[in-house]
Amino acid sequence: MTLRVLAVPNWSFGRDSSLLRNFAEVIDLHGVRPYYLASDVDHNRTVSAFDGDHESVANVIVELCALAFSSIDLNRHIGVHPRIGALDVCPFIAPWGCEPDEMRSFVEIVAAEVAERFEVPVFLYEKSEKGRHEADLPSLRKGGFGALLDRELDPDFGPPQCHPRLGATVMGWRNFLIALNVDFESSDTVFVRKLARQVRALRADGDPRFLGVRALGLPLPSRAQSQLSFNLTLPDLTPVDPVIEWVYEQAVAQNVRLIGPELIGVIRDVDMEHATRLPVRDEQVVETR
Repeated sequence: MTLRVLAVPNWSFGRDSSLLRNFAEVIDLHGVRPYYLASDVDHNRTVSAFDGDHESVANVIVELCALAFSSIDLNRHIGVHPRIGALDVCPFIAPWGCEPDEMRSFVEIVAAEVAERFEVPVFLYEKSEKGRHEADLPSLRKGGFGALLDRELDPDFGPPQCHPRLGATVMGWRNFLIALNVDFESSDTVFVRKLARQVRALRADGDPRFLGVRALGLPLPSRAQSQLSFNLTLPDLTPVDPVIEWVYEQAVAQNVRLIGPELIGVIRDVDMEHATRLPVRDEQVVETR
């Protein structure tokens, strides 16, 4: 039986339009279904999302690595988003169901190939992690690319040293999450960083609106704006609308002008009923029913 997989790889480039066009061509040539492909200058990051049979998805990942790795040098990389690798994180999701052993095997095959072909250490995370290190992305990415240099590493695949240009990659099978940003007209990051701290505190206190919600306050210098960046890691428990409504309330209370929210990547059809405040393009919706 063919395994259908959704991949959402995040790449550490956001200012190379020709590379982005080449990415689109590779995705189109392999016949996988594209949901999202967009770069951000301030994050200096590109998010892609596509699904297909597991062999096609694996082939796309490897070809995109070959394209991206020839031009990315993290020693010269400047961007507001945390990262440790040229292919910073590559989650695989099975919204349509899967056999766990089959999914784990698929991820390990892709991780092993990327590690061997490009000499990049690969850390497995979330459901693919085997107890060798932290399983969550924020812990694995702590300190960024610089923290990995000149350190002995213990990756699941690949060399025990960080690649001098490409860093390391985090890869694994995880549950579906929703990534969204809310932008503000003010370039002052004090407000968004305060909101991010409040989100973490509310989550720790067990506020049901923020279960599994991660937040970062970031500057957007090219636009003279600021941003509150969210990951909703438990979308079955924490719908989108209450999170956005809370942000609106805080902005009004502090008299900060809000530009609006943006979905980064994909959203499931089952999440749409409670995501009425989030602009969503048709091609970003993953049909699970």
